Amino acid sequence: MASNSTPKGCGSSVDSLYYNLCDLNAVWGIVLEAFATAGIIFSFVLFISLLASVPFTQDKNRKSSVALHALFLVCTAGLFCLTFAFIVGKDFATCASRRFLFGVLFGGCFACLLMQCVRLNILARCNSGPRAWVLCLGAVGLWLVEVVINTEWLIITVVRHPQVPLNATAETSRATATPCNIANEDFVMALIYVMTLILAVVLASLTIMAGKHNHWKKEGAFILLTSFVTVGIWVAWIVMYVYGNERNGGPAWDDPTLAIALVANAWAFLILYTIPDICCLTGDDESQPSFGEDLYPNRGVGYETILKEQSSQNMFVENKAFSMDEPNQASKPVSPYSGYTGQLRGSVYQPTELALISKAVGIHPPDVSFDMVIPRASVNSAANSGSSTPSTRTEAGNTAHTQTNGNSGNGLHRTSQW
Repeated sequence: MASNSTPKGCGSSVDSLYYNLCDLNAVWGIVLEAFATAGIIFSFVLFISLLASVPFTQDKNRKSSVALHALFLVCTAGLFCLTFAFIVGKDFATCASRRFLFGVLFGGCFACLLMQCVRLNILARCNSGPRAWVLCLGAVGLWLVEVVINTEWLIITVVRHPQVPLNATAETSRATATPCNIANEDFVMALIYVMTLILAVVLASLTIMAGKHNHWKKEGAFILLTSFVTVGIWVAWIVMYVYGNERNGGPAWDDPTLAIALVANAWAFLILYTIPDICCLTGDDESQPSFGEDLYPNRGVGYETILKEQSSQNMFVENKAFSMDEPNQASKPVSPYSGYTGQLRGSVYQPTELALISKAVGIHPPDVSFDMVIPRASVNSAANSGSSTPSTRTEAGNTAHTQTNGNSGNGLHRTSQW
């Protein structure tokens, strides 16, 4: 008889409490079990990714939210684990964990989201957020309120229906199911504080959009979208749990309704909020002003650096070569001690093609315009004249002449400047 009562897919040694985990006739248990297991693994992977991204986060305002993200992921993984308590059968342990952990885990998630909204509201207006320990302290304070409420409610309801002695076998089944012996309306009313947190998250995420710093509004949009989806999930399961099951499926649909609500809301947390926020955590910091490349130039030796330096120098030489094409002024004095045609050389000689061209221009015959040449003194040798006399050299036209006074030892001569 025991083998005949075992559902298809479960072994004969499986306790009847765990039939929903393997019963092929109750497919909802197997499907929710698969989604919950995948959610636990994915939450763990995201938690490791969050911790690994901390060294690569440069903005201190983004780094201050890492602790809240970690607490949020722990509570989300707890929601996936709590799903198994609604899949398996009812006993004292599973019913007590259902009633206590359902509100506590959701309260932890929404407390973290509310403190994230507070942080983003401050950043969107002041561009400087609070410290990490302040945010964590606020989230823990909001979470402890729900812990106290659920603890008190669980103790009062269990004491109101005390367990009978163990030797009374007739009442054993009723005594073990005492924590589950409550109305659906009472279970929903015990979550009033969690609903208040959900409403606070929706309003706080809406106020983020009114800030003046737009780069923080993207994270606020993730929270706003998550809160809207959460409100839809909660409205659906509350209506189904309080009104729909009594009229259609009966009490047999109560556990699947709560299990589906847990899995759906937990996956919404991961997909709509956690994954995009971790991507933003290691993204470029848009709040910092972007400076040009010239503020911190690259001093490394490379082909690009050499091309960049030569381009600026060649531009200077090219402009200098164009300036040499201008006609010379006739009244402009030219010093014989200058390098070439009065043009000033650069402080550093660059052996480029333009520099060679500009140098070659200087050896061409001068134009028809005459320049005023400053005489330069020279000393004649003692063999030609008995005393050293100064002489001057000037340039006149394209032909160089030399004139010497033969009557006296002192003479002036003209030679070409070049």
